[in-house]
Amino acid sequence: MTQTALLAIDQGTTSSRAIVFDRKGDKLGTAQVELPQAYPQPGWVEHDAMRIWNDVQACVRGALKDARLQAKDILALGITNQRETTLIWDRKTSAPIAPAIVWQDRRTAAWCRERGDDQRQQWLQQKTGLLLDPYFCATKIGWLLDHVAGARSRAEKGELAFGTIDSWLLWNLSGGKLHATDATNASRTLLYNLQSGEWDDELLDFFEVPRQLLPQVRDSASDYGATDPELFGAAIPIGAIAGDQQAATVGQACFKPGMIKSTYGTGCFLVLNTGSDIVQSHQRLLSTVAYRINEQATYALEGSIFVAGAAVQWLRDAVRLIGSANETEALARSLDDTRGVYLVPAFTGLGAPYWDSQARGAILGLTRDSGIAHIVRAALESTCYQTRDLINAMAKDANPPTELRVDGGMVVNHWLTQFLADMLRIPVVRPRTIETTALGAALLAGLQAGEAAGGYTSLEEIAALWRADARFEPKMEASRADALYAGWCDAVARTRSSARD
Repeated sequence: MTQTALLAIDQGTTSSRAIVFDRKGDKLGTAQVELPQAYPQPGWVEHDAMRIWNDVQACVRGALKDARLQAKDILALGITNQRETTLIWDRKTSAPIAPAIVWQDRRTAAWCRERGDDQRQQWLQQKTGLLLDPYFCATKIGWLLDHVAGARSRAEKGELAFGTIDSWLLWNLSGGKLHATDATNASRTLLYNLQSGEWDDELLDFFEVPRQLLPQVRDSASDYGATDPELFGAAIPIGAIAGDQQAATVGQACFKPGMIKSTYGTGCFLVLNTGSDIVQSHQRLLSTVAYRINEQATYALEGSIFVAGAAVQWLRDAVRLIGSANETEALARSLDDTRGVYLVPAFTGLGAPYWDSQARGAILGLTRDSGIAHIVRAALESTCYQTRDLINAMAKDANPPTELRVDGGMVVNHWLTQFLADMLRIPVVRPRTIETTALGAALLAGLQAGEAAGGYTSLEEIAALWRADARFEPKMEASRADALYAGWCDAVARTRSSARD
């Protein structure tokens, strides 16, 4: 296995993990640590950046041990990360100036509402492919600069560094030598111009973000230096960075325009490859960089759902209706239907296609005989209904998809995956490796290493590695699926109305 194994760091919203893959994409070793969430105020979500860094180091060591390999055996390392989560640190001490503001955080919602008129939204969408929303980095950066004492003046002097979690990890892995990100993460900041492929001065002026804060933008597969040899016993070449949903797009081998994947983790993210075309959505979807290789960007349309697996975590940790996520499939199967119970998981507002930061979660349709199983099944169904929201919107911006490739922790649930196919009315295909986010980062790192070193020659070679594990065909009558979805649409409308009231 010497110099043919690939390592991925997958730093997600609710956990940090590292996975070692062989050249065929099979898993050799893994380690994972759950990441605590902090909710200091309603609508706020924060992470401890030092906890993330320490956990990632432990996971890398654990994955190498599990694979019975050493750092010197690793051909290349790829980093993939929760996107939009925003962090600023001191360049001299490497100490964060405040907790990281997580992508789900809504503290800047009022700022966005005050400035988000139609003309400005159109201007931002044309430049960035995004909408003015607290989801993205720019307003989070502004909040930190304005609420941490002395931060703005220090940023203007070049003393501070901004990064999404990939940049934070790269900074620490390289011993503070490299402040960089890739085009996929940059494209989620509201500061990056999709057309030019660079940070945009007009956007920096609008959001009042000093250019001195920003990392250098590189390709997704690129030379990112190497890890400090003291960390893991030998220097490991860092060959790739990609935001989690873009990495999953690579892991699912969605390299041709029209191919589409959906990842079910904390949230749900539907990504449609649009090739070299930047498709401007008329359905409040996002245009984004799918990956950039050899300075050539491939673009995508994306629909973002804020809460998918997080709803199951809420059932487990907050209301304690279940002891583990593994219980949900049996509970869902124990019922013929939810008897009209719908759970709208708008815990941090609603994402695409609604973009309603004021919406809040609700359970509707409860009767005297409603029980735990009804609520649990309604939570699982909500993920499928939200995916249909996105598919419907995406079909108006581009050609309707003929099949959907799915991945993420939730899709090990056979009942959920079948219900998803029933609701979408198209086949749903699950790959052999469902850790496609980590796999995509590893494959990009192997592409950067190149064939001569034991890596890959092309995306076509990577695509040939993809294998299906299971295919779910629609079984439910279309009329019943439509009726269930109509109930969901009514539940969402009620949730949004009550939030406005």
